[in-house]
Amino acid sequence: MEHELQTLTARLLNHRWLPRTDRLVRRALVDETFRLDLDRRLAAVGLRLLDNPYAAHVAVGLNADMHEPVFGATREYAASNLGLTRDEIALLVIIWSLIVLPKRERQVTRRDVIDDGQTDMFGGDKPVPHGDSVSAGLSEASLIADFGSRLGGKTKVRNFALGKLARLGFIERRNGQILEGPLLDVALDYRLLADRIIHGTLADVLAEAGHEVPNANALDIADVLPDDDLPDEDTED
Repeated sequence: MEHELQTLTARLLNHRWLPRTDRLVRRALVDETFRLDLDRRLAAVGLRLLDNPYAAHVAVGLNADMHEPVFGATREYAASNLGLTRDEIALLVIIWSLIVLPKRERQVTRRDVIDDGQTDMFGGDKPVPHGDSVSAGLSEASLIADFGSRLGGKTKVRNFALGKLARLGFIERRNGQILEGPLLDVALDYRLLADRIIHGTLADVLAEAGHEVPNANALDIADVLPDDDLPDEDTED
């Protein structure tokens, strides 16, 4: 086990994220003793495992008490510790909202991107799905047309902002489509962001469109599901 712990720790530090389907990652998610040892090794250097059962990857991040010692309390850090400008952060949140919020609803209700609209009587018995079956892409051209002029200009968004988000692992760009990257769902806190967006800025948009603001987000609904409906790591593909 010692060698496997060293291997997984080194790979996490080197790659920053790993898929949940990775053999050692799966062990960390289902083997309590292995996970505790991994957590202790990461904590010894001020890190923690970022694990969201609805995300297709795990990653490493700083413990809360390490934020200021590592990044300091500068004005730049108050906005971002990844070197993102305000426009780029706004673009990231927009992409997160357009990809992750619908994806989470599909995951909780066990729906695919391509759905025939029929009710699945046994949908709640299925493990939480990941990947392209529930995570839909965005048209890069449509995103730039809708938001580019408000986020520093269409050329800047296309040639710089999207490229930076891709290099950081938040998105992937393929054939004119923007797809979920390995960090988009694991590095951004859904419970915090979803509530702020749905009941914040999005609330005004919904009200102007004549729609009611939802009383609960998808994870609130998931919290009341029976225990046997929770993700089963042993049955993941």
